[in-house]
Amino acid sequence: MTSSSDNGAVALARLREQIDAIDRQLMALLSDRARCAQGVAKVKADSGDAQFYRPEREAQILRAVKENNPGPLPAEDMARLFREIMSACLALEQPVKVAFLGPEGTFTQAAALKHFGHSAVAVPLPAIDEVFREVAAGAADYGVVPVENSTEGVVNHTLDSFLDSSLQICGEVELRIHQHLLIGPNTKPDNITRVYSHPQSLAQCRKWLDAHLPKAERVTLNSNAEAAKRVAGEWSSAAIAGAMAESLYGLTRLHSNIEDEPDNTTRFLIIGRSDVPPSGDDKTSVMVSVKNEPGALYRLLEPFRNHGIDLTRIETRPSRSRKWSYVFFIDFAGHRDDPAVRLALDEIRPTVVELRPLGSYPRAVL
Repeated sequence: MTSSSDNGAVALARLREQIDAIDRQLMALLSDRARCAQGVAKVKADSGDAQFYRPEREAQILRAVKENNPGPLPAEDMARLFREIMSACLALEQPVKVAFLGPEGTFTQAAALKHFGHSAVAVPLPAIDEVFREVAAGAADYGVVPVENSTEGVVNHTLDSFLDSSLQICGEVELRIHQHLLIGPNTKPDNITRVYSHPQSLAQCRKWLDAHLPKAERVTLNSNAEAAKRVAGEWSSAAIAGAMAESLYGLTRLHSNIEDEPDNTTRFLIIGRSDVPPSGDDKTSVMVSVKNEPGALYRLLEPFRNHGIDLTRIETRPSRSRKWSYVFFIDFAGHRDDPAVRLALDEIRPTVVELRPLGSYPRAVL
């Protein structure tokens, strides 16, 4: 008589055989896809097209994956798998070099890997303006910089870097931010006198710190990864940083998800040197300098309303050219090649001092 355990063992063995067979099919299909990618590279090289990474094409593929995913894997997980497949295939054509606001272990690095995949060559730089310079000089193909947080608002340094730059925005990444309290091996949990982190991270955890570490000194650093690196060798100190920094610097997590807002999210921009064609679901960013006179802002915004264009963000920064003058950074739905967007921009241009498109790019997919 066959026992239920024997039946279970037979069923398990059959399922494992099926998985092995499917894995072989997957490897064969992935190899076919990689060979197609190599073929694309050859066609581009023969035609003199040096741009191997196409943001609009990858966005279209990822959207199609999410829309056509049959399950049971969630659509987001399936898209992430395809993200890595495309990253590996692109590396066969030409590895993409991406500069990001470092050091290693920052949320910006996590955003870079989320957007370009782990086959990209990611290079940490110490400041946002250095990321801009590295891309402008051609030393990196693209750069990744933070632009706004859902809790603490805009990153002014990023907006100001566009004032003197000709780079284009080629994409965006939205990253859910989880902040953790981390300590090194020399620190006792009940003896924390200093907390290090980036100013934005400290601000995002203000209420938690007030409630749990009210007497600890809060020390700002250039990045939360730098904070994690510092506490790894210090006494009586803690860092607020993410899981990547925790793993990279071998720290212990005392408390998880200490951010004050549960939906805390940061938006990052992908900057490059080329325009991006329409992908079918795009956003456009422009920088506008207006005349200092009554009704200037109304005249700036009215064409967007008249042509039914959805404004998604408006930020103001001081102009460097004139005292008490301001520059508006505006994001809106649509590509600048869309007829309605063209009409709106054509109406705005004669009424302002300067209108500079910063780029049209695919809306964040992942």
